[in-house]
Amino acid sequence: MKKLLFLMMVAAMPLAQAGTLLVAAASDLVYCIDELSAAFRKQVPGAEVKVSTGASGNFFAQIKRGAPFDVFMSADMDYPRQLAQQGAADPASLTPYAIGRLAVWTLDPRLDPAVGMRLFADARLRRVAIANPEVAPYGRAARAALVHHGVWQHVEGKLALGDNVAQAAQFVQTGNAQVGIVSLATVLSPRMKGVGRHYVVPQQGLAPLEQGVVLTRHGKDNPLAARFLQFLHTPAARDILQRSGFGLPGAAADGTE
Repeated sequence: MKKLLFLMMVAAMPLAQAGTLLVAAASDLVYCIDELSAAFRKQVPGAEVKVSTGASGNFFAQIKRGAPFDVFMSADMDYPRQLAQQGAADPASLTPYAIGRLAVWTLDPRLDPAVGMRLFADARLRRVAIANPEVAPYGRAARAALVHHGVWQHVEGKLALGDNVAQAAQFVQTGNAQVGIVSLATVLSPRMKGVGRHYVVPQQGLAPLEQGVVLTRHGKDNPLAARFLQFLHTPAARDILQRSGFGLPGAAADGTE
């Protein structure tokens, strides 16, 4: 009910025409956040959107300490929920905007991701990249998938931990890891599409990677921030997210692309 009232209040606000919006965005959005920003500016002429991308856990710590971000687009719901509980964000504004997907990605021609999670039991595997589970929701999800499929023991001593999921993908790109568990949005991005081979990790048996957005305490007085949250639920924004490899809240996840 609070979220519905929040969206109704935003809809009733006069349209903001100019100003600056500071967005902290999870690194899995790096390949689509510019398109999202451009679509928002098209709807709100004069708006300037400044985006920083990185690990959700790092942004959580920064915002808690007073970093002047207006909007926090996390790769999970927990970090923004904690900010709301601690008074650093508006609890009524917290909503899911996307469902993240995991992909096993390799550029090594000797390894075949079509075998699925059994790939991680391959004796030729020496280095596996994932995001750091301590600060990155995609890292926690990758670890959960490896445990769920019974291959964690094969890779625990072979991990290359990225500060975020984008850095984990860089490890694969640069050859510092033979395989990475990254975001599907990464491998489907225009820059990466067709590079290497990938396998979409099935959702069955795993908690959905529900990604949440929240209006921070700093952004509460910025009308552009509330407008941006509303924009993320429009057909234009949802289309961009879906084309970029994300699922949408409320849509069925069948484990396929």
